Amino acid sequence: MDRDAYHRPVMVREVIGQLVRREGIYVDGTLGGGGHSLAILQALQEKGFEQNSLLVGIDQDRHAIEEAEKKLEQFRDKTRLVPGNFREVAAIVGAIRDREAGAMPVAGILLDLGVSSFQVDTPERGFSYTRSGPLDMRMEAGKGFTASDIVNNCEERALAGILFRFGEEQKSRRIARAIVAWRSEKGDITDTRNLAAIVKSIVKDPARQTRSLARVFQALRIAVNDELGALEEVLQDGAEMLAPLGRMAVISYHSLEDRMVKRFFTKIATDDWGPKGVGLRKPLQKAEFRVVTGKPEEASDNEIKENPRARSAKLRVIEKKEQSGE
Repeated sequence: MDRDAYHRPVMVREVIGQLVRREGIYVDGTLGGGGHSLAILQALQEKGFEQNSLLVGIDQDRHAIEEAEKKLEQFRDKTRLVPGNFREVAAIVGAIRDREAGAMPVAGILLDLGVSSFQVDTPERGFSYTRSGPLDMRMEAGKGFTASDIVNNCEERALAGILFRFGEEQKSRRIARAIVAWRSEKGDITDTRNLAAIVKSIVKDPARQTRSLARVFQALRIAVNDELGALEEVLQDGAEMLAPLGRMAVISYHSLEDRMVKRFFTKIATDDWGPKGVGLRKPLQKAEFRVVTGKPEEASDNEIKENPRARSAKLRVIEKKEQSGE
């Protein structure tokens, strides 16, 4: 396999410019093929930070770990690649610090919330509505319930709720009704092409079909992998782990995740002035963080031409202030 084809990292230049600024532990919570991690390690080397730094890469997909190990071979002594969900970041990094890194500060955390190109392009994983494959969608292969379990076992109302909440699909009720009708007439829906056909039967405009297919498959993937729950946990734990002047960078690809990141960053970077109507001269507690990217950074036109999957990427960054209360 062409290692660069596993997953082409997006906005590498922007990520490195925002994230790599000092020595310490750098966490790539969404390792993928290791593209971002390689760029971080190269930047640490170029800036003279390598000796007192360590890269911790986390991914649920063991195949991703294997591919990343090959790509990061030259930095083997400076990398620790761990299979797991990024919601476990505190335990993973804590164990590494206890074992070998001591008091090394956490200088940077990166989360790229996109599905890897390899996962999308592998029919057996069931992420793509353009390829025939089992309706699976599990990030960690073989563990937990599948998209097929949801589609075939959820009641119509619950299924519509999943499609609307996680996919923001306006025709969620009609699609859910069509799924239940298919189950009654033809049996279980186990193939991605079957689900795509159901969506197309409801959304007949070709231009709108693509958007609805993407939303339905996104919704099921998020539900299968509890992606929003995991994101909420990693944002909270990641922020708490950061050393003073440490930064967290998050790349999101759809509005649901981007809103979560924006709201969380805004919340922890806002001073606490207490209940409304109380005329305080000073805040009860000053924010420990500052938002670095008031407006999210986006991929350049040139990058989008080379990698169309970067089109919807948005990068948001937050920094822990040098001293609490500043």
